[in-house]
Amino acid sequence: MSDSQGHDLSDIKYTAGGDHSQASVAIVVSKWNDSITEALYQGAFAVLQAAGVTHIARYDVPGSYELPPAADMLLHHQPTLDGVIALGCVIQGETRHFDFICDAVAQGIMRVNTTYHKPVIFGVLTPDTQQQALDRAGGKYGNKGEEAAVALLEMLDLKRIINY
Repeated sequence: MSDSQGHDLSDIKYTAGGDHSQASVAIVVSKWNDSITEALYQGAFAVLQAAGVTHIARYDVPGSYELPPAADMLLHHQPTLDGVIALGCVIQGETRHFDFICDAVAQGIMRVNTTYHKPVIFGVLTPDTQQQALDRAGGKYGNKGEEAAVALLEMLDLKRIINY
């Protein structure tokens, strides 16, 4: 999909109104492309606060590759943690490094999800350019950090509904 055909998915809001006042959430943020990841963090944090989440901890990691092991460490050592949002940005370069990193991060986050049976949300941008990243970190296509927070809240609601 080209940018001219893009859609601001950040108009997706958390509307279920579940009680998340006792939820404990970690947000793991890649320091690589920090102007982008900071905007993603601000969006995610604002959505969680608006939903009443009061236990929000931030953890910074060097890059997106470190997001899955950080989520794994957190869930292993903090069993009361309800979920994790992993925020990063890997911008396509001239080599295949992009492909290896993106695949490893996606597979790693899925593995942590299924290992701990707790939501670990993939909030990693994989754009071709810096501008595309900016457009998705509070720009013309919204803030994907907000969307990641909505996904987490909805997964927590699902766990509650099915008594998981």
